[in-house]
Amino acid sequence: MNPKETILILSPGGQYSQEIARRVRAAKVYSEILPCNVSIARIRDKDPAGIILVGAPAAQKEEGAPRISPDIFDMDVPVLIISYDSQPTSLEYGSKVTIREHTECSDQVLESFLFDTCGCSAEWTMGNFVRRSVRAIKERVGDKKVLCALSGGVDSSVAAVLVHKAVGSNLTCIFVDHGLLRKGEGDQVERTFKELFNLNLIRVNAQERFLNRLRGITDPEEKRKIIGEEFIRVFEEEARKIGSVDYLVQGTIYADVVESGVGDAAVIKSHHNVGGLPEHVDFREIIEPLRELFKDEVRMAGEELGIPEELVWRQPFPGPGLAIRIIGDVTEDKLKILREADAIFRDEIATAGLDREIWQYFAVLTGMRSVGVSGDERTYDYTIALRAVTSIDAMTAEWARIPHDVLERISNRIVNEVEHVNRVVYDITGKPPATIEWE
Repeated sequence: MNPKETILILSPGGQYSQEIARRVRAAKVYSEILPCNVSIARIRDKDPAGIILVGAPAAQKEEGAPRISPDIFDMDVPVLIISYDSQPTSLEYGSKVTIREHTECSDQVLESFLFDTCGCSAEWTMGNFVRRSVRAIKERVGDKKVLCALSGGVDSSVAAVLVHKAVGSNLTCIFVDHGLLRKGEGDQVERTFKELFNLNLIRVNAQERFLNRLRGITDPEEKRKIIGEEFIRVFEEEARKIGSVDYLVQGTIYADVVESGVGDAAVIKSHHNVGGLPEHVDFREIIEPLRELFKDEVRMAGEELGIPEELVWRQPFPGPGLAIRIIGDVTEDKLKILREADAIFRDEIATAGLDREIWQYFAVLTGMRSVGVSGDERTYDYTIALRAVTSIDAMTAEWARIPHDVLERISNRIVNEVEHVNRVVYDITGKPPATIEWE
């Protein structure tokens, strides 16, 4: 990527800056989000082709608010101000401001700024990204050894294949199967990466070990902590069998980077991830090949790499897996119920052609049991909750408007095909106030 093609988005935090960043990238120009009070030295290091100030500039005069340095307008770099303040901005920094735009920023204004004013050349494509990344990883790694924790999710899968394309057999992936995956996923992950990509994959079947650690645990935070710790311990044990490696691959994506500290952005997502960096694995450096990409770009990069569609377009799945979609303690019987209900839900959504429209959809085994009727007998069985949301990046979400006939088919199949379930409900809460996951 030519650094001259970078558009910096300076923001006090919030969703609107990410929306603008994604729109810039959709126009095939690379963008980065930085706090609005970033130092001039750091901006100069980025050598941007243009700067977009996002926010309500008039509000920045309030006490304690992040300040935009007037020096930005003396850098001889085009600046676009996008204000979602209903009142025109009162900031006046002279003739260096190229455009002022209040409330909505139209595509026409944005593209005029990118191409007419900044002279960008629309080279930010996933094909270019993959080629540049493979070349950069080859140069960095050479013939050294690389280790990757492969979960089977979209991010780790794309990261693994991208690095494999660069270093081949010098990459080893460890797939810790904690027994908390969806129906058939463990076998699918092993089959895809061993057979299709001929990747060095070690599958660790640790289902019993994780269930033993989770026995009797009902608190969601404790579940996550146990799963995270155990995941790292299993990974470390397997890594020690391999011996010293030079690089460790992480599937970090740009949304993780932004959520971890641009402006006042809160860290919301971290508690859904498994573990952290292993303490007892001998490696020299970390490789984060997807660090620049939003989720939709990760999927497009996966397509460029030839990863099967069903894996590339797999919906987001939390590191702790089904353990945080079972309310209460986790048992093998409950996992079986939830896997079957979730598989029916996913099958019907795909059959209805809604799988690309909905960001995330899954079943939850609630801790609630209620009276029902089966034939001439009364039952006292579990309630399954269905959750489906539309979103761009999961930081905000709306509940998906699934057609009633589709919901009816899903409900009928679950109560008729899954034992110990007699009731199905649909969650119609957005984020905020709710999170996407129930735990």
